[in-house]
Amino acid sequence: MLYYLFDYLNKLNVPGAGMFEYISFRSALAIITSLLIATVFGKKVIRKLQKQQIGEIVRDLNLAGQMEKQGTPTMGGIIILFSIIIPVLLFAKLENTYIILMLISTVWLGMIGFIDDYIKVFKKDKDGLKGRFKIAGQVGLGLIVGLCLYTSDDVVIREKIFKEDINPSIQLSQKQQQAIDSCGYYETDAKSTKTTIPFVKNNEFDYEYLVSFAGKYSDIIAWIIFILVTIFIVTAVSNGANMTDGLDGLATGTSSIIGLTLGIFAYLSGHIGYAEYLHIMYIPNSGELVVFIAAFIGATIGFLWYNSFPAQVFMGDTGSLSLGGIIAVCAIIIRKELLIPILCGIFFIENISVMLQVSWFKYTKKKYGEGRRIFLMAPLHHHYQKKGYPEPKIVTRFWIVGIILAVFTIVTLKIR
Repeated sequence: MLYYLFDYLNKLNVPGAGMFEYISFRSALAIITSLLIATVFGKKVIRKLQKQQIGEIVRDLNLAGQMEKQGTPTMGGIIILFSIIIPVLLFAKLENTYIILMLISTVWLGMIGFIDDYIKVFKKDKDGLKGRFKIAGQVGLGLIVGLCLYTSDDVVIREKIFKEDINPSIQLSQKQQQAIDSCGYYETDAKSTKTTIPFVKNNEFDYEYLVSFAGKYSDIIAWIIFILVTIFIVTAVSNGANMTDGLDGLATGTSSIIGLTLGIFAYLSGHIGYAEYLHIMYIPNSGELVVFIAAFIGATIGFLWYNSFPAQVFMGDTGSLSLGGIIAVCAIIIRKELLIPILCGIFFIENISVMLQVSWFKYTKKKYGEGRRIFLMAPLHHHYQKKGYPEPKIVTRFWIVGIILAVFTIVTLKIR
């Protein structure tokens, strides 16, 4: 909202108002504002939660220090949501399709998580919202995001059309012809199912390659595949973040690291100069996502002020589902979804550890009559707790692994 005010003031030649045209300036304001909201507003929310006796219900899993967390205020994800949404509304271009999608994703999964937490806390049902309803909500969001990216005319990538690929029947404009004559190609904004793929020379993969046999229907089928991939990624990453939220500060710190990496990618993908220099996909208007990611980073770091060991508040599903959804949708928008297994490696391994544990237990129970386990406990962070590692050490080491994965993800831009 302030963006539009200062844009108007800039037209009136008010000194300094033009600063709001710069994404870097608005991103700085967004991260500062989100930090302030999370720390100042967060303290008041925690007190309110304590007064309402909205405390965590802890199941005794025989883990060191676990029962000490009984009664710690939960549903603190509300702090994260407000710390993201308010700065974005203040400093972002609200007509930007990508910003709208990110806001929808934040509120959508935040509401699903809030309902789950509400059932656990106020209805005293430790299972919370039924799993099928959670999945339905995640699938619904994935469908919305996929369809929006498919139908919106604002969602395009800039492609180079080389001379040898030009259809002779197409009439080129004078500008396009001049570009062909000078450098052998011209650029155009087009709808595309292309995405970034690591370790490949041209660094791009088109979902249409999978269905090239379909002829004239290959384009629509490629978008159907893209939408299905979007649904899967939104569901998987939001669940992964939820699984990771088991130790003080683990999900929060990990999300901050991932968010910073996505912010770098969004800035590079939305800057035509850097995209050209790095030979990566240029996505017009995606640079505005940097403002959102800045608010996201500020919110998670600010929340970490109270969520670090020993935690004064837990984010609950209100926070964890929305954090995972934000990361997933942002990665899809900037066409970096195939990098998620690397970038979100902590979420990935937490998910996998649960799947392996459950599958192996069921298989061995069926085969031997007694279930056996791969890990002492799943998700993976509980395995290390069972082995006797202190909680802060586990969290810190997971953060270090997350940083290594983030650096490696960025390096994939040049490793081809």
